[in-house]
Amino acid sequence: MINKPLNAISIDVEDYFHVNAFAKDISQKDWDTFSTRVARNTDKLIELFAEAGCTATFFVLGWVAERFPEVVRRIDKAGHEVASHGYSHQLIYSQSIETFREETIKSKSLLEDITGKKVRGYRAASYSITDASLWAFDVLTEAGFEYDSSVFPVRHDVYGITDFPKDPHCHTAANGLDIVEFPISTCDIMGYSLPVAGGGYFRLYPYWFTRYCLNRINRANKSFVFYLHPWEVDPEQPRVATDSWKSKFRHYNNLSKCESRLKLLVRDFEMTSVENVLVDQSLLSKRI
Repeated sequence: MINKPLNAISIDVEDYFHVNAFAKDISQKDWDTFSTRVARNTDKLIELFAEAGCTATFFVLGWVAERFPEVVRRIDKAGHEVASHGYSHQLIYSQSIETFREETIKSKSLLEDITGKKVRGYRAASYSITDASLWAFDVLTEAGFEYDSSVFPVRHDVYGITDFPKDPHCHTAANGLDIVEFPISTCDIMGYSLPVAGGGYFRLYPYWFTRYCLNRINRANKSFVFYLHPWEVDPEQPRVATDSWKSKFRHYNNLSKCESRLKLLVRDFEMTSVENVLVDQSLLSKRI
């Protein structure tokens, strides 16, 4: 009997008003004026994973950790991996190297102080490690991160490096230091790299198609990394006023279907944390 590959399930812990889709409509300085829903939605995911017997990686935004340390503690107490989603959810290529370094170190320290454990993994806001921000790997390696899961090997208006290796691998930064990269998963269909592993794509495609594509990855004896956000299991969240039909579609499409699909996903696939998958593939050492 052939063992099925382990797959990684990850949650980018941010609130509905943090998303890049609404960056032109909501100023960062006004975030504290919004009613937050990230704690209750994260708790919903923790409960869902407990029922499924599934361990996940929660990439926690520093802004959230600073205001809701109890959420980080609940994630850790439930046996999940706590990793970093940066601090302010700004696109990396819109920041200076100095600002990115400061926020990266700050968010990592916050999470480590709360959990008392080393944070090994990082994921950029909106997968914004692109050709224009490859220097981010220098900062991540110097800050002590062991793995990253920020590169999306697709063509997109916000993110993507189309010719980037698609499987988990060791990446050498320009400074000569190594970091493991677990790119966001895609499915090759007729020569096209189709994004299939989470977020808006999970809500857009019918579940049978997502399952078909992810099964194709596993049948090739490869692991995929799936991602979601707490606000995606919250169809009752406040609506943000925006004139952008694209932003409305990307954020609100099929929110009411997401939670039920997620329950099917963790039933249909062997899922665990990013750390566990990379340890299983001998790309990371086991946590001591």
